[in-house]
Amino acid sequence: MLLSVENLGVSYDNIRALHGISFEINDGEIVCIIGANGAGKSTTLRAVSRLIPVEAGSKMTFMGKDLLQYSADKVVSKLGISHVPEGRRLFGNLTIMENLRLACFARNDRDKIQEDLNWIFTIFPRLEERKKQKAGTLSGGEQQMLAIGRAFMSGRKIMLLDEPSMGLAPLLMMSVFDALKELNQEGTTILLVEQNARMALQFAQRGYVLENGNLVLEGSSEELLDNPEVKNAYLGG
Repeated sequence: MLLSVENLGVSYDNIRALHGISFEINDGEIVCIIGANGAGKSTTLRAVSRLIPVEAGSKMTFMGKDLLQYSADKVVSKLGISHVPEGRRLFGNLTIMENLRLACFARNDRDKIQEDLNWIFTIFPRLEERKKQKAGTLSGGEQQMLAIGRAFMSGRKIMLLDEPSMGLAPLLMMSVFDALKELNQEGTTILLVEQNARMALQFAQRGYVLENGNLVLEGSSEELLDNPEVKNAYLGG
């Protein structure tokens, strides 16, 4: 078991965003969480990344270690959990190369850093072509590629992806998901949250359905794609 989440509760002021959800991710898996806007998908990823406080009674372990004992920066540098947030959150005034190098602040394996950088440029050749270009001037698709590349450079045991298809044209979206499959094949476990349920389930091996802060369904991607409730609610009937 790579990541285990039990009874995860999160509140914003007096509003409960997550009502004690539980799920597990195995090493090497691609798992998705689908749900409508406001269901709590982004909150789930932010909680795992330790970016927001969780309620008493919540339990999260990663590689057997208590996640609640780690601050957000140590989650990345000590545990290898990387997070690609919704909206990408790049340093727009820095170049592609500077964004990628900055992601390595806690690493001291210089040879491996260069190897990882070369690999990112192999799966995202457009980034190498524009490596001196400022991130704020890139297209939406190029920014998503950079956000994924930055996450890979910072920590590679598990990658948390928040709405990676948002704002992308269909062909570019497919290109990004193909690259993510390559990352997974290289050993990076992926937890993905998506409103594009069909794309997420076709990409992942397993999935969870989140509604109003509660996990209401789980199963293999094939089971969820065939589930009448999922079809009606998320796949257009």
